[in-house]
Amino acid sequence: MPPRAKFTKKEIVDAGLTILRESGITAVTAREIGRYLGSSSRPIFTVFENMGEVLDGIEDRAREIYSDYVHQGLQQNLAFRGVGQAYISFAMNEPQLFRLLFMRKLPDDMVLGKILPEIDDNYPSIVKSITDQYPVTNEDAVILYRHLWIYSHGIAALCATSMCRFTEQEISDMLTAVFKALLFERLAGKSK
Repeated sequence: MPPRAKFTKKEIVDAGLTILRESGITAVTAREIGRYLGSSSRPIFTVFENMGEVLDGIEDRAREIYSDYVHQGLQQNLAFRGVGQAYISFAMNEPQLFRLLFMRKLPDDMVLGKILPEIDDNYPSIVKSITDQYPVTNEDAVILYRHLWIYSHGIAALCATSMCRFTEQEISDMLTAVFKALLFERLAGKSK
């Protein structure tokens, strides 16, 4: 009969998430999780097969937290701008989670057009937020999203690494200015 689990998967993942938030992903070890839970690392492996499973659980939880930000952004009057602001807010409020999800090496064969669908489960909803509010095709929406993501990611990375801080109004103004220019360029290209 296998040993009875001392901690649930959720308790272990939550402990790992707390350690990640405080000290970064390299600090998330079985020993540190055990210490956080007031135990050895052994009980972790009555629930999880290995540390990879624990880290997968932590990443899944980080994605859920990020998705909550995106869903709040999608509720804004200008949903696409709201998503950009939410992405940057996530980086500011959860810098270690942002680094885990969006500031790591991807496979060498990953091309720009495939990155967003790969790293963001909210990709279809975000593209739809553009086509729902602006007179653009799905292809144009994908291009707009890609350009704005690159811009937003730069701001978010500056915030996540504490290089810069911006007010909500500054972020809104920057995203709006770039989006208007890109949208105008896409629409002007259609009228030629």
